Amino acid sequence: MRTLFLNPPSFEGFDGGAGSRWPATREIESYWYPVWLCYPAGMLPDSKVVDAPPHKISIEQTVALARDFELLVLFTSTPGLHVDIRIAEMMRDANPRLRVAFVGPPVTVEPERILRASSAIDFVVRREFDYQIPQYAQGRRLEELPGVSFRRNGEIVHNPDGPVIENLDELPWVTKVYQRDLDITRYNVPFLLYPYVALYTSRGCPALCTFCLWPQTHSGHRWRVRSADDVAAEVRFALEAFPGLKEIFFDDDTFNYQKARTIELCRKLKPLKFTWSCTSRVTTDYETLKAMKEAGCRLMIVGYESGDPQILKNIKKGATLEMARRFTRNAKELGIAIHGDFIVGLPGETRETIRRTIEFAKSLDLETIQVSIAHPYPGTEFYDYVQRNGLITLDPMTDEQGHQLPNIRYPGLDPAELVEWVERFYGEYYFRPRVVWRIVRRALFDSGERRRLFKEAREYLALRARRRRFVAESRARALTAPAQQEEVLS
Repeated sequence: MRTLFLNPPSFEGFDGGAGSRWPATREIESYWYPVWLCYPAGMLPDSKVVDAPPHKISIEQTVALARDFELLVLFTSTPGLHVDIRIAEMMRDANPRLRVAFVGPPVTVEPERILRASSAIDFVVRREFDYQIPQYAQGRRLEELPGVSFRRNGEIVHNPDGPVIENLDELPWVTKVYQRDLDITRYNVPFLLYPYVALYTSRGCPALCTFCLWPQTHSGHRWRVRSADDVAAEVRFALEAFPGLKEIFFDDDTFNYQKARTIELCRKLKPLKFTWSCTSRVTTDYETLKAMKEAGCRLMIVGYESGDPQILKNIKKGATLEMARRFTRNAKELGIAIHGDFIVGLPGETRETIRRTIEFAKSLDLETIQVSIAHPYPGTEFYDYVQRNGLITLDPMTDEQGHQLPNIRYPGLDPAELVEWVERFYGEYYFRPRVVWRIVRRALFDSGERRRLFKEAREYLALRARRRRFVAESRARALTAPAQQEEVLS
């Protein structure tokens, strides 16, 4: 079956189907590679990967593609699910013979609900789907495929889960699919060099962070690795295949989880003399960081999450503030930049804990930061917690552009205030003289960086205005609600 692997269009700039940690529209336009879709696509030579958001492919153009294929594999996300279902229905209308499969975290958590949501969806594959899709396209029956849920005689059938993929070296290189189907100049992340490509060197994350979507719903907690030789060989291919490539990003859940493996991998990467970035935990020691720097590591994405010790315990972060401080000092000493991730609204959050997190972030003085509103995604321990304690609201997870909106309410800390704290966090962090000078200095000496900074500033200011409008409207509703209730009672 000729197969279309689709990361569909939905909100403007939304990147929910890509291999990213947080399916949402970001403050500044960012596009990550659809890594998960590219593995099975690499096993089907006549398939095609369509990554609609970065390539600016409209819903109408996407629907028109249905006539050229026999099987559609759509990577869905919780915020974009309702749009994805409608697109699948439109594609089925355009080609009634098209078979439709949904993959991604939501189908692992609620396969039956999603199958019942639309008759256009023929089956879903829970968790990893690398082998099931090619096998089905090549003629295997659904009943024979592990991890598949489908309809049979009006009933929903859930095949037993299969084992996780242990030998990752057997999988195709995603960079070959990028070369075949994608335009790498369409992908940008503000803190990565442009242009970049992303790939995985491992799957799964043994860490138990209660809020993290991917290990709990898709890739699993079992950590599996590619051989250092296989990773180095793919890097060598990418450097040759994409002239002008500035950076490779290792988009693992945690790249440097194990010291010995990281050092071995760095030994293989060092002779290639290229620039790369990766994910990291603050538990990484100086020797490992030194090996990474010597092998070409420029930047790490690090989840600090909170500056409050109790919240770190509440979310099972497995790290302390002192570990974070020591890790950050070591990285700075070695000259490795850090993009730090922080979250507002985790279990136990109060005004005081948010204030501690802001001061903690300022004391670390990282190159760049991202501040997210905590989202309890179905299938996570965090979701179970807010449901059990009656903290989740019926409010949407995103606005009409796909940007995060708070859908949790803590005692004494309403959703509108969480949005206010995000803005305060960014303002206090970035409008400090040393940070302003750091940004201005980059812009003065690099015209490309100057253009990018202007674009990012416009996008952020537009989002800031929408957030302020959300806060004002929320406060206005809160003021009118008691008056309306009193009027009804009277």
